[in-house]
Amino acid sequence: MAPAEALPHTLYTAEQSRQLDAIATRDNQPDGYTLMCRAGQACLDQLQAQWPGASPCIVCGAGNNAGDGYVIGRLAREAGIAVTLHALVSADSLRGDAARACTDFVAAGGEILSGINAALRGEVIVDALLGTGITRPVAGEFAGAVERINGAGRPVLAVDVPSGLCADTGSILGQAVRADVTLTFIGLKQGLMTGAGPEQCGELLFDDLAVERSVYAQVAPSASRIDGTLIQASLPPRPADSHKGSFGRLLLVGGNQGMPGALRLAGAAALRTGAGVVQLATHPSFGQAVAELRPELMIRSVADADQLAPLLDQADVVAVGPGLGTDAWAQELWRACANFDGPMVVDADALNLLAADPFQRHNWVLTPHPGELARLLRISSAEVQANRFAAVSRARTDLGGVALIKGAGTIIDDGQNVKVCSLGNPGMATAGMGDVLTGVIASLLCQGFTPAEGAALGVTVHAAAGDLAAQAGQRGLVAGDVVDQLRRVVNPCS
Repeated sequence: MAPAEALPHTLYTAEQSRQLDAIATRDNQPDGYTLMCRAGQACLDQLQAQWPGASPCIVCGAGNNAGDGYVIGRLAREAGIAVTLHALVSADSLRGDAARACTDFVAAGGEILSGINAALRGEVIVDALLGTGITRPVAGEFAGAVERINGAGRPVLAVDVPSGLCADTGSILGQAVRADVTLTFIGLKQGLMTGAGPEQCGELLFDDLAVERSVYAQVAPSASRIDGTLIQASLPPRPADSHKGSFGRLLLVGGNQGMPGALRLAGAAALRTGAGVVQLATHPSFGQAVAELRPELMIRSVADADQLAPLLDQADVVAVGPGLGTDAWAQELWRACANFDGPMVVDADALNLLAADPFQRHNWVLTPHPGELARLLRISSAEVQANRFAAVSRARTDLGGVALIKGAGTIIDDGQNVKVCSLGNPGMATAGMGDVLTGVIASLLCQGFTPAEGAALGVTVHAAAGDLAAQAGQRGLVAGDVVDQLRRVVNPCS
């Protein structure tokens, strides 16, 4: 079994996970029931590790997820542990391996309680209701069971997937079990890593059930998970003969009247991530205020596109949007930036201006949160969150370059690969975090990373810095706390 920090880096859809299961059992080595018994034993082991001596209350639905539940019940009884098992589907309705697991549970002296007509007993609840097969909102008796599980006030172990959570999208289908621990099998499902997935799963663990490596070679993953190992692999020590020109000239454009802080955060983040020279093109009213806060930043007061033009000529990379606004000054500067030939990062109000008049280019990174992505796609934020993978893929197809969607489990789509970041924490849900991310990604582009590389690495660096900052507590964490940790994160070999 893999601990949380050792989760696989390959992600799969529910259908792909079923394909892996089918390939693994195709020659009956092992057969499906053997895999089911391995899953049940892995769950029982986890129950005993997390809650030693606790008696489980197992809630079973239909299909193989229910079969796993019956196996857990049988193995627990054989280990001398008291078990309560509720079934929402009659034994006569079960088929295949699930029916066999149910028969074996009864043969071992297990009692099946039909439905949930009273308070759930047991010291820990095992959710074996629905698994990966759900495609529509939970309803009827199953919805009532989810409510009972969530309202029981006891810890919950979810088998494979919390019931009601879409394994493909990370969205909640009507309602979903809130697990303390989720143990998933064979393929790590992409929906567990983004959207509502991390919250509903609790601690996420993985067990490949001893499936042979050759099985995985036959199914291409849908996405990959990125974490701190990417930082280790991407940021070696700098050459001894480096100079500031080795690490690029970045131009950040924004900081309209009343909004100088966003650009200052982006600039500070770019410096701490390692850009050689960082210039800020800001509204004339606020340049001096930004300079006093961070003297290493080169401030350029820009009244119009003519004054911006020479700065664009000097830049290797442009990032536009933090504090930009959408007034006439902002629109003029945005149009000028749109003609820049080099790599770009587009964020905040620049995304809103792009949404009003969209066009494509190949070498930019678009960094929207769900609301901004909704405006780019002309749909609602709820529709974006219902399928974050599909939304970011559509944005990349429509607008080119690299697109990402921020939030729990940030997703990056570069047209060739889809990556999901498994770092970060809820303390980062505060103003200015997106500005910091813009500076981080732009800084990495300045240092020679491609837009695809810089986006994935930048998201990971940003999230890792957020996790370091959160060690002092998530509540009250501010964007500047993340900036303060960037230097430590981007020097992993120091």
